[in-house]
Parts: sequence; C-alpha cells; structure tokens
Amino acid sequence: MPSPFLALASTLFPRLGIRLSWRSTWLALWLAVCAPVAGAAPWLVDGRPAPVAQQAVDILAAAATEGLQPDDYRASALAQAVASAARGPALGPDAAQQLENALTTALQRYLGDLRSGRIDPRQIQQNYTPPAAPRIDATTTLQQALAAPSLADAVRAAAPQVPLYASLRTELARYRALGAPAAWATPLPALPGRKLEAGQAWAGLAQLTQRLVVLGDLPADAQPPALYDEALQNGVKAFQQRHALASDGVIGKATLDALAISPAARVRQIELAMERLRWTPLLRGPRMIVVNIPEFVLRAYEVQDGRVSLQLAMKVIVGKALDTRTPLFDEDMRFIEFSPYWNIPPSIARSETIPRLRRDPGYLQQQGMEFVGANGQVHSTLAPEYLDAVLRGQMRIRQRPGPKNALGDIKFVFPNNSNIYLHHTPAPLLFQRDRRDFSHGCIRVEDPVALAQFVLRNDPAWPEARIREAMARGQSATLRLAEPLPVVIAYSTTIVKQGQLHFFADLYGQDRLLEQALRQQSEQRRMRAGVP
Repeated sequence: MPSPFLALASTLFPRLGIRLSWRSTWLALWLAVCAPVAGAAPWLVDGRPAPVAQQAVDILAAAATEGLQPDDYRASALAQAVASAARGPALGPDAAQQLENALTTALQRYLGDLRSGRIDPRQIQQNYTPPAAPRIDATTTLQQALAAPSLADAVRAAAPQVPLYASLRTELARYRALGAPAAWATPLPALPGRKLEAGQAWAGLAQLTQRLVVLGDLPADAQPPALYDEALQNGVKAFQQRHALASDGVIGKATLDALAISPAARVRQIELAMERLRWTPLLRGPRMIVVNIPEFVLRAYEVQDGRVSLQLAMKVIVGKALDTRTPLFDEDMRFIEFSPYWNIPPSIARSETIPRLRRDPGYLQQQGMEFVGANGQVHSTLAPEYLDAVLRGQMRIRQRPGPKNALGDIKFVFPNNSNIYLHHTPAPLLFQRDRRDFSHGCIRVEDPVALAQFVLRNDPAWPEARIREAMARGQSATLRLAEPLPVVIAYSTTIVKQGQLHFFADLYGQDRLLEQALRQQSEQRRMRAGVP
C-alpha cells in the first residue's frame, strides 16, 4: 500500500538533477546567479515585460495553492507593476532594473520557501539534521529551469516531490473552496446530556447533518432525521475515524469540539503540515523508521527502485503532553538491547523512585531494582546512604531484566542527547487507548518483535525465533547493527491515508508554535520591504 506518513518521505529525492539543502542554499544559489540568469532570460525586454515576467507574477499570486502566503512575495504589488509596464510607456533603464530586481528577489524567496520551508525548524524545538550542501553547477541548472517551456512547471519541481505533499495540496484546494459554510455560522447547541446516543432527540441534528455533508462524511443528499438515527451515526463514525476519535457514533465533548473546528481553520492546519514536509529530514537511506507523535503511530519504510513502500505500522505510546514530551529529532539506530536493564534517569529517581522507596522499602525487591555505584559495584539491598548517594549523583538505580522491567524485553537504541529510545512495555493495555501520551519521553512500541524483524531483515543470523529467544532469556545482551537505520521523530497533525484526509490534535502545541513563527517572519519581511 502507498505510504501515508512517508508520503512524508522521498522529499530528499532531488528534482532537475539537484540535491538541495536548506532554504539558505536556495537563496545563495539565486543570489549567486541572478545576473547570468537575467541575461539568459530577462524579465523585461526593451522596458516591456517578457512573457516569463507574467508567468512569474502568476506563480507568486498562486502561492496559496502551495500553502504559502502571496503577501510574503509582494505578489499583488508586482502584478500591478508588471501590468502597468505592459500597458504604459516602456520603462527606462533604472525603473526596468528595479522591477527586474524585485521579480528576481520575490521568485528567489518563493523558491527557497517552497523547497526548504520558511523557518529553521530548530526555532520551534525540532532538532533535525540538515542535509549536506549540494555540489552542483547552480548557474547551469537555473538557466535550464528558466529555459524550460513553462516556468511554472520548473518552479513546481522545487516543491516536495512526495505523494503526501501532492495529496495535501489537493485537499487544501478542496477545503479552501468550501469557504465559510453556513453550517458553521452559529455554534452547535448544547447536547441534551453529557453525550448524544442513538435514538435521542437534539436541536443540533439538522446543523450536524449539514456539517457532515460539507465535509464529505455524509452523502450530498442526506436529510436531517427527527432522532439521532443509524444513518447519521454512520456519518459521525466516519468523521470520528478521520479525527482520531473513538469511532463509536456517540457524540461527547471531544467529538463536539472537533465538529466545531471550521473548514478555514482546517485550511491552516493543512498549510502547516505542508510546511513541515519541506524540512522534515526523510528518506536518508534505503530503509527508515518514522514516528508521527500526534498520530501515535510508527511506520517503517523501504525504498526499492526509487519507490517507497510501507513495510510496517504500529501504535506507539509517547511522552506526556503536560511535562515529559518526546523531543523531535532524527538519529541513526545503532543497537538493539535484548532483555535490557533500565537505568532509571536521575530526574525520575529523584521525583518518583526515591520517595516511593522511602515510603515502601519493599518496593526495591518487588520491582527488581538495585543500586549501582560509580565503580560498578551492585547493591541489591536498601540502605539510607544509598538513597542519599543517588541524590548526590554518586550512585544510580537500575531495574533488572524481567517481566516488571519498564522497558519490557527489548530496547532499540539510536544515541541522542535526550536519551530517547524505542522499547517494549509490560503494560500493553495502554495501546487500546485513543490518546496515548503516557511515557516519560521514550516511545513504547506495540509490536516489538515485528519491529526487530524489520530492523534485522538483512541479517540472516537473526530469524524471528532467535529474536524471541533473546527477548525471553532474561539476560541482558546488546547487538550492534551492521548498518545504521535512520529514525525520525516527526510531527504532523494532518495526513492523507487511503485517500482520506485525517486530522489529529495538536498534542504538544507545535502547530501553534509554527503558526507564531511564520506570522513573525511575515511581519519582519513586510517591515524590511517597507510595507505597512
């Protein structure tokens, strides 16, 4: 099946024979070659706009179709300037040069934004590794692009060339075409109780029907019922399934809140997802693992003959939104630990483990814990001086392998500064929850055997039976991978899978941070351009 989130993937596959890096690279390339390019394909000829100038202003005016803001590129002012130059007297050398420079600057900015995004993701706590700078003949490449039959086609090649991006662009156009439907003109009325179930009457049934029709969760000819019937319930179930809600057809607070979000707000959510696709570092190798935090899903991908295929998908549990959020970054998986020890992080030891041990000394043996000194000496009994030593950073507490070990029976290690890893769990019932942010930051995986099989697929020495035996042995052992495997901890509240648009809650407030960063950048651009 085609990839849904790695539709988030082959974004690193270059177009026009280029392997581009961050936005700054695009800007540098354009600045370096704008004079030769202008000579090869000038925006103006004898003071009059050439056809390519009109193509450029049309591209900038349509920036919204790519989830970008036309005002960021002075699209309206440039369109007026080109139109005026076409109708009025031919521009003199100075005025012509000024307009050519303005068009070059605007298109340069647009290309940089379209290809690599408008901000550095590290501004919003997303610590992704930028790709290496390209080694290309920038002048020749850009001349070829401007010499193409259609500048629009050449520019479109700068956009992320991944199925998800194209799908989101299509959905963006569909949602933007909805405008401001009357069904959202007034809020839905209060529910008759804490929830609405089958067979109940409700003053909002007609308005609910209208909203579901607009969103495509009910047929266009659907009529509002007198009571909450099966047909309308099915529409609600479809809506719930697309919004990561329990698809039981029962309308409670969570469903009512999701129904309240207007198509215009969803437009912005789609735009933010497209922005992230421009700088999330995907497909750095022939195989990779992507965790989408708001979706609580891990996917594993493989690339063969240039085609990306989904190999594995499973539920995950991520860090608590309140205080132990899973950080967003990319690293290479290098080890698997079977029957691992859990070295309790100092912060957890101070805030949770030591207070529990002071209240209940038997908790140490019950949970299979022990103290380890700086010299590696192990103490399996509880003593006040050991607790004090842990608080001073002179000892640590670890949990031995076994059925109560917090990491379960396997741990997937991709070394990073945050000490985050993938692991199993002794509490699998939590995977049945719709919202799954329960961890201290690490990521618990639903099917660790399947994940280990994917990771070790190219190693014939590790069939499924041996993986299971190592997990059950109860003796800690570390396996170094022959080939590092890229892991990306990503964040997208909107994806398209199986042809349907899905939305997820902004679990960590990252959409809000990105929106603020983009707004500030637009304001700064207007100030630099002298636009009020």
